[in-house]
Amino acid sequence: QVQLVESGGGLVQAGGSLRLSCAASGRFLSNYVMGWFRQAPGKERELLARIRWSDSSTDYSDSVKGRFTISRNSVRNTLYLQMNSLKPEDTAVYYCAAGLVGADKYDYWGQGTQVTVSS
Repeated sequence: QVQLVESGGGLVQAGGSLRLSCAASGRFLSNYVMGWFRQAPGKERELLARIRWSDSSTDYSDSVKGRFTISRNSVRNTLYLQMNSLKPEDTAVYYCAAGLVGADKYDYWGQGTQVTVSS
């Protein structure tokens, strides 16, 4: 089992930056893919980026590619999402999640953190 706790959300002006953190606890994190999702009011949850814990391989959605960077620190067992050039449409609740490699689903979720980008 994996426990996830996000932090780092807040209010920022358009064009600004934020870094989200997700503290992970549990055994065998190397067996997992970690992802960052967001959900805005009235919209479906969107996968933004994911990283394989074992080798840090990543991929991104087109909506954030070039602006957001996912990374992890295996010593601190922490997942990050560096968000640059933020836009008002990035306003949402952001979640980190974990799923077993190859399962193509995420079984463990954090509680979410609000990001609000003002224009």
